[in-house]
Amino acid sequence: MKKTLLLVSAFLIIQISPVVAQESNVVVENIIDEANDNSQLEQLAHELMDVVGPRLVGTPQMKNAHDWAVEKYSSWGISAENELWGKWRGWERGITHIDLIEPRVRTLSGMQLAWSPGTGKKPIVAEVVILPMLKDSSNFNKIASQVKGKLVMISMPQPTGRPDYNWEEFATKESFEKMKSSREKQSDAWEERIKNTGLTYRTLPEALEKAGAVGIITLNWSRGFGANKIFSASTKKIPTLELSLEDYGMVYRLVESGNTPKLRIVAESKELGAVPTFNTIATIKGTEKPEEYVILSAHFDSWDGATGATDNGTGTIVMMEAMRLLKKMYPNPKRTIIAGHWGSEEQGLNGSRAFVKDHPEIVANLQALFNQDNGTGRVVNLSGGGFLHSYEYLGRWMEAVPEEISGQIETTFPGTPAGGGSDYASFVAAGAPAFSLSSLSWSYWNYTWHTNLDTYDKIVFDDVRNNAILTAILAYKASEDSETTSRERSVLPISKRTGEQMTWPEARDAVRAGGID
Repeated sequence: MKKTLLLVSAFLIIQISPVVAQESNVVVENIIDEANDNSQLEQLAHELMDVVGPRLVGTPQMKNAHDWAVEKYSSWGISAENELWGKWRGWERGITHIDLIEPRVRTLSGMQLAWSPGTGKKPIVAEVVILPMLKDSSNFNKIASQVKGKLVMISMPQPTGRPDYNWEEFATKESFEKMKSSREKQSDAWEERIKNTGLTYRTLPEALEKAGAVGIITLNWSRGFGANKIFSASTKKIPTLELSLEDYGMVYRLVESGNTPKLRIVAESKELGAVPTFNTIATIKGTEKPEEYVILSAHFDSWDGATGATDNGTGTIVMMEAMRLLKKMYPNPKRTIIAGHWGSEEQGLNGSRAFVKDHPEIVANLQALFNQDNGTGRVVNLSGGGFLHSYEYLGRWMEAVPEEISGQIETTFPGTPAGGGSDYASFVAAGAPAFSLSSLSWSYWNYTWHTNLDTYDKIVFDDVRNNAILTAILAYKASEDSETTSRERSVLPISKRTGEQMTWPEARDAVRAGGID
């Protein structure tokens, strides 16, 4: 009798397996067809980048983005909510207008840094000076008379506005080497100028503010045509303004030549006090193993020099589109599938760290997390993140991905764990299998990462569409897998940087009250 049952069981397994495989192929094919024939990526990008705009934590635009995502998910029949995890300094960017009014009139290209104080009800009209050169830090107090009532330039002017690749293409070798040598000497001299104040780039603006300066002018060139990094201000009462390389250099030369430039500045930012900050969490409930989870991960916030298109608008719309595809083509997943849109990643992975801390039950039962963050390019790297057996399950899931997508991806197994960089690291630190879908550069670091050029027009939708297909298929296969993923860690290698054996990163809580004195 037992032998007969075994034979029958074996026969059923043989008969059922092709059926299961066929069903799996149909789901994958449907995901691909829907992604290619009915993509929502362009519309999502327009609504998020053009309509909502930049998403600096603590700003009304960040809250608008969270509300927009909840509404969008609801329109697809997906449950979503904004989950409170902390509070942040509330601030809203207004109009910035910077005009040269002496020795001639010209409107300059520039903007306030994030969280910079505004100019108040009246514009600031003031002469511009360069940070004085001191013999040593003991002389800092003597510069008050030189900066009081003035706008102070604290950055080195760039000797060329042409990126190095442009010099390599057109300059003679001798000319290129001469420029680099001159720039290096100039950089060393400027570092000495900063060092002799006894302060750092971060603490210098506040010290100049206390010395009576009425504004700080900076240049943080991103080594690409027209690209500046736009980060945060450290002044408390006076505005900090970033000028374009071209205009910074012109004003600097006017000061050097004794032409006494004067600027008129309007900066209409507003302080909003402490405001709540959120993660947006969307959920497709599992049917067989609802207490096990697959997470699609992307940080929602951005810096606000532009609209945060490739950092991380593209990662955001990849995860949203993947969730839409899954809801339509795989509405009853075996495991619960979550999309986590994290707040305040840019200030230290705060949204994801808060989620890990606040939801240990999800982290403990995480089948896999897929994170996308670094730009608009197609995914080209996948690491096992230090999990010893990651190849076994990631390899199984990748088999379902079309060759034209998977063939572009280099894999590293078992790899090493990430200590930071993006939100998957928050989960890795807690021992959960979380993986980065790392993208092709598309000049990300020079042109769009945290710059004034990170806008809709930089998105490469063919690559982003491939990433949405990849993510949806991986999530589907991870959800369906009959096996639970292993969390066994590999023995980590010796660090090339320190010469010591690497250790697994430690989990940290979020900063729950940011920028609030």
